[in-house]
Amino acid sequence: MRMQRTIPALIHQTWKDADVPEQWRKWADSWRLHHPDWGYRLWTDSDNRAFLQEHYPWFLPVYDGYAEPIMRADAIRYFLLDHFGGLYVDLDFECLSPVDGILDGRELVLGCEPQAHTQLLLARRRGLSRIVGNAFMASRPGHPFWAHVHRQLVGAHRMPGALDATGPFFLSRAIDNAPEPASITILDPEVLYPEVSPYAAELFGRQQSDYGRALAVHHWSGSWTRDAPGTPRTSAGKRFPFWASQELHPLADGLLSLDAQRRRWTSGAPAPTVSCLMVTKDRSSTARRAITCFRTQTYLSLELVVVEDGTDDALEQYIRELGDPRIRHHRLPPDGRPLGELRNEAVDRATGPYVCQWDDDDLYDPERVETQMAAILSLGADACFLARERLWWPARHKLAISCARVWEGSMVCAKDRLPRYPALRRGEDTPVAEEVVRTRRVVSVDAPELYTYVCHGGNTFDEAHFAEHFDVATEVWSEPGAYAERLLAMATRLPIGPEDIVHAEAGPAAQASERRAHRALEPAPGPADERPPVLVLTPLKDAAAFLPGYVKSLRDLDYPREAISLGLLEGDSTDMTPDLLREVLPGLEAEYRRVTLVHRDFGLQLAGPRWEPGIQRRRRSVLAKVRNHLLSRALVDEEWVLWLDVDVTGYPPDLVQRLLGAGKDIVVPHCATTTGGPTYDLNTFVLHPRAGTLNWSQWLRDGILQPPRGFGRTYLEELRGQGLVRVDSVGGTALLVRADLHRDGLIFPSFPYQHLIETEGLAAMARDMGTSCWALPDLEVLHPHHASDLADAGVMAPS
Repeated sequence: MRMQRTIPALIHQTWKDADVPEQWRKWADSWRLHHPDWGYRLWTDSDNRAFLQEHYPWFLPVYDGYAEPIMRADAIRYFLLDHFGGLYVDLDFECLSPVDGILDGRELVLGCEPQAHTQLLLARRRGLSRIVGNAFMASRPGHPFWAHVHRQLVGAHRMPGALDATGPFFLSRAIDNAPEPASITILDPEVLYPEVSPYAAELFGRQQSDYGRALAVHHWSGSWTRDAPGTPRTSAGKRFPFWASQELHPLADGLLSLDAQRRRWTSGAPAPTVSCLMVTKDRSSTARRAITCFRTQTYLSLELVVVEDGTDDALEQYIRELGDPRIRHHRLPPDGRPLGELRNEAVDRATGPYVCQWDDDDLYDPERVETQMAAILSLGADACFLARERLWWPARHKLAISCARVWEGSMVCAKDRLPRYPALRRGEDTPVAEEVVRTRRVVSVDAPELYTYVCHGGNTFDEAHFAEHFDVATEVWSEPGAYAERLLAMATRLPIGPEDIVHAEAGPAAQASERRAHRALEPAPGPADERPPVLVLTPLKDAAAFLPGYVKSLRDLDYPREAISLGLLEGDSTDMTPDLLREVLPGLEAEYRRVTLVHRDFGLQLAGPRWEPGIQRRRRSVLAKVRNHLLSRALVDEEWVLWLDVDVTGYPPDLVQRLLGAGKDIVVPHCATTTGGPTYDLNTFVLHPRAGTLNWSQWLRDGILQPPRGFGRTYLEELRGQGLVRVDSVGGTALLVRADLHRDGLIFPSFPYQHLIETEGLAAMARDMGTSCWALPDLEVLHPHHASDLADAGVMAPS
């Protein structure tokens, strides 16, 4: 008996206009050939926008704002399938036989790309164990996964490349926290993606394809694995300028193809070992980033020789824990030998026929060594330098592309053609580079994105030396927006941490605030009648024991009442909360700017303690829905929203002024159990510096992270005395948010968002929207433990 199909017999494809290129027409026709009774629709760019205008107008600001057309082409398919259902396939997908059998009885069908694609650099850097393709997708209309995807699109729309903003990487992450996962079918690569992309085949060799189970085949004519949007020009399929010389006499110039040399290597041409040489001393943090750059290099015949003459063993221990046999650490006595001698020591310990300077404080693109070795081998050179480099000055929020010169640190050279370094403490590599250029066959490659020269304050040369490079740079980015965008793009290929990104987005003014962190924060200036209107929002459930104290504390605030609006939502109460609200409501309406009272039950009744891990997803999902509903009902024209728990028992009268005085779009006070006591609201935290190396998956339950107290997180009790601090998450006991952020789409996710939910999810979403969260560890609001234990008061306890 044939199973009933919920997926409509309708095929969707898209192109910029009705004139589909000739090379794709036969593949498009193959779907109609094998499905003669199905409907077919080719959607043009103008069709797509008109469709969104009619059915999803709220998404148009994001859709129109995408930086690349491929992002719009990716996004529209998620809306077409939600609205109409059916089958979406890319134009370079060929149908081999009918697909009815894999769709019957199923609600949503997707397919995995070949496993080899997870070994490509872009996928490895994201830790993807599988890649779910978005070139073939079949769905019933209105499947809840698509509403989830639409929300994720908003959160990811600032990602710098299509892969993460809208494409297969985005879809793969969305699958990880999808609602109703049991209704989603993900097919093995052999069914829909039997062929690896040309780029993967080039890197890993052509793999034997199994067409025994294949119903269709993707031809990868627009593959992300060949030319991902935002990928620097040294990626596959790109060329870059070079010029070569022999003993200072020009030999050749032109464009060098990395692809051509890759094909030679694939065909068996030798790839000689390159010894990367790092000289370091007690700089574990920067050296680790340089080691990460080494380990992500696409050139495989590598070793890293680390010579260290310091006393700190942190780097040596780190290398030992890595267990990478290509990395060799050599400890020398800390006898103050000059840098030139240490470089010679590293050269002597190198086993490869080529050596590459690998300074411990700079950053290197994954294709650096491969590109420079391609230039050396293609042109028969002894050495390769980069003609320009990228310059990064984090403290001053500046990025630049340097002028053209011989950049000593970028040198890759045949070991037997390398002069000895002079015994200098700085500038030791300049005479070596000059002699190589003067006496050897040298190629210079103009690919500045391969090497990022970092000014961190502890360089061999002082900041004046670095400033000179910026003065003659060929291009500079110092405006906050342009600087942040460039840094985000760099972070897709380099080990740039979240703290760098947040600092970039915050801009110099935020850094000035951090430098003033130890000063006492002053209340917002200006007379009372100029204070911005604030909306105080409070959800209530079984709050009868706390409502009188809540009202009293509100009245004790010295912020003008004519500038305060109130929004209260009562639901699921089993005590006298509704009756007490009716009693206090007339007085509140007479005193405050506006009062909104909402009654709505969400069906949240807990049989056990509300901190039990097994109920957190359901409990906090309801909390998020409560907050979002109250926000939608109460927010009118206020400039700020202050979320305030009903069971907070004490806070200073100038709470509002001090929160506003922080000058941040999202800021929280310190919710503690007693004055100067331990933190109560554990949803406000700062991630430990090495949090990214911890095994968080062990604490993943029901799709959300529930680690024990202190695992990878620092709470505000440990940050007292620091004035204003940036945090990675916020709680909701007291939380100030600029109202326009909510108007722009910032909500409390009621579903796992990056494995976080409710207030923690809001912080993650804010970060994706370009806004940082901040906290005032010394501004305390009190929430004693006994108050939350008396009754399930409010709905605001931390997880």
